[in-house]
Amino acid sequence: MSVNIVIDTLGGDNGAPVCVGGAVKGLKENPDVKLFLTGRKTELDQLLSKYKYDRNRIEVVDCSEEITCHDAPVEAVKTKKDSSLVVGLTLVKEGKADAFISAGSSGAVLAGGSLIVGRAKGVKRTPLAPLIPTTEGMSLLIDCGANVDAKPEVLVQFAKMGSIYMENIVGIKNPKVAIVNIGTEEEKGNALVKETFPLLKACTSINFVGSIESREIPFGKADVILTEAFVGNVILKLYEGLSKMILKEIKGAMTSTVRSKIGALMTKKSLKATLSSFNASNKGGAPLLGMKGLVVKVHGNSKEEEIISAIRQCRNFVETDVSGKIIRGLRDEGTVRE
Repeated sequence: MSVNIVIDTLGGDNGAPVCVGGAVKGLKENPDVKLFLTGRKTELDQLLSKYKYDRNRIEVVDCSEEITCHDAPVEAVKTKKDSSLVVGLTLVKEGKADAFISAGSSGAVLAGGSLIVGRAKGVKRTPLAPLIPTTEGMSLLIDCGANVDAKPEVLVQFAKMGSIYMENIVGIKNPKVAIVNIGTEEEKGNALVKETFPLLKACTSINFVGSIESREIPFGKADVILTEAFVGNVILKLYEGLSKMILKEIKGAMTSTVRSKIGALMTKKSLKATLSSFNASNKGGAPLLGMKGLVVKVHGNSKEEEIISAIRQCRNFVETDVSGKIIRGLRDEGTVRE
């Protein structure tokens, strides 16, 4: 099975060089993948000339426009028809590509995904769902940025989507679902949590384990961390910032004295392996679940490793037909009507 993936090379902070490097390296570990690179052809051809690769597996699609973080997302998607983002998403809509990856404006990716690719029939909202590292492996944070305001029935649908994703992509059978709350008692929470809790409890297709406090998330107490996008985005940003701060402090402590430097050399191998397991850059991007095609948002400052991981993620997603399984799972419950 061949998987066709589009990479928007103009979206990220680090520009086309990172996208091209990640693309070429991503091909080596994914022999069944073909890539479309949307962007400025002259620049992309020049960058690609520095690498050895199968030229039949990368196609450059020339685009004359770029959507930046300063553009109004919806307006930009509607007016910049020849932008790398719009052209790439159109390839997915037309069935020429199976997936789309962008490090560009989150708002533009969300708007473009909805306006161009579109939600699958019966899907109420499409959440952004990144994998986050925990002491137990990985958990799915859903939603982290697409739906700041969500209704209880939407969160229940998110829980179902997240469960299907974790079972098929991460391989966790009967994944544990928990809703983010300020306490574990059932009577606690804001209006949204209190209304959603009994619906989740009554849902037989998910393994709902109750509420989870944010301090328990890093310890992998649940596989699917359920919340609306405002809280989810705060959790994600704090997670990322705290991880960088801890890593910086550890490095500083281990190089502060001669004795600590010697200790660092002795523990370097095991410490590196431990820290690597908490590296979010090798977990892929945040897919927009419930779309007619796969749309993945990676960090704006993504480097080659993130692009490579996102390619791997898209291939696994398409080959295991997660989108189809999500729709069939919702339909079988009557959530989606034909």
